[in-house]
Amino acid sequence: MNLDFTPEETAFRDEVRAFIEENHPKHLEGMGNREDMSPEDMTAWHKILGKKGWSAPAWPVEYGGTGWTATQRYIWSEENARVGTFMPLPFGVSMVGPVIYTFGSEEQKKQHLPGILSGDVWWCQGYSEPGAGSDLASLKTTAVRDGDHYVINGQKTWTTLAQYADWGFFLCRTDPDAAKPQEGISFILIDMNTPGVEVKPIKLIDGGYEVNETWLTDVRVPVENLVGEENKGWTYAKFLLAHERSGIAGVARSKRGVEKLREIAAKETLGGAPLIEDFDFARKVSQLEIDLDALEITELRTLAGEQAGKGPGPESSILKIKGTEIQQRLTELTLEAVGNYGTPMYGSIADPGSNQYPIGPDYAQHAAATYFNMRKTSIYGGSNEIQRNIISKMILGL
Repeated sequence: MNLDFTPEETAFRDEVRAFIEENHPKHLEGMGNREDMSPEDMTAWHKILGKKGWSAPAWPVEYGGTGWTATQRYIWSEENARVGTFMPLPFGVSMVGPVIYTFGSEEQKKQHLPGILSGDVWWCQGYSEPGAGSDLASLKTTAVRDGDHYVINGQKTWTTLAQYADWGFFLCRTDPDAAKPQEGISFILIDMNTPGVEVKPIKLIDGGYEVNETWLTDVRVPVENLVGEENKGWTYAKFLLAHERSGIAGVARSKRGVEKLREIAAKETLGGAPLIEDFDFARKVSQLEIDLDALEITELRTLAGEQAGKGPGPESSILKIKGTEIQQRLTELTLEAVGNYGTPMYGSIADPGSNQYPIGPDYAQHAAATYFNMRKTSIYGGSNEIQRNIISKMILGL
């Protein structure tokens, strides 16, 4: 594998860097905590990219993709991570969008793909339930055909940012008598403003509010909102999850996170010397960098495979496992580096009427909040234990 950029790729990098410098909102640079951002902040960069035609680099050109090579997409990720842009939320661009353009009807493509590309339509995901997380096939939410509608009843949980969503994509059981539970599930698009849809907040350990319970009570959804074939939703769900897991790896962001960690460890001290000079701490940082380099090569191989026409497969599980483990180790080391400064306060100082301010340097303000929040990464998108089962079956043949 040749890791040197060609002159054309270097010129592309310069073009991307100049575009980000000229167009990315300055007040959003490095702002990675959703609780400090308004809905407008979270979609601002997406809408700018939509006007440029750069919001969905991985999509086929005929549906609004960029036509970039795997290396160009890698450069794009690197340059965004360098500045700390808040990238388009994955629910539309990385999840439901590929499902719609691959399996959806022409009407669904015309209705939904433009809003996903522009960032004007906010999507959420209705997969997990209180009794169906990693064992997703055991879901209980039902969709019963009634003329030209489905009547949907059930409960979804951990619905990220559903409080802002215009639309959601939901897995529902349409055949309770199927021989296997996976065979009776359908993939249905739901307008979140439909009567009977109720979103209830779940407050997290870091004090933030980004996930919800979603209750569906006699929700009537037009049959034309079914994606693909009835009872084939499990196939589409697996397709979506493979795309999601590839994106979860977050290599470029983790690389920038390691740079920041080294900067912090050079300023913080232990026994009168910079923390980064402590042998044990430096060893942990170095091992993290080694693992991240190995993950980066794996991601490049996966991107090259996609460029050659091979969709994401079981290798996406490898990216998901190692990517999330590295993210968790990175936030743990960052919290360790800021020490006691991470303890007094991990809530936002942007709350109206608050007169509390963080103790210590600015880089310590979100260390605890980010650490707590990132405990979820090894669970969402299919828990890492499930990913190991997929690898053992699909790659090792066990």
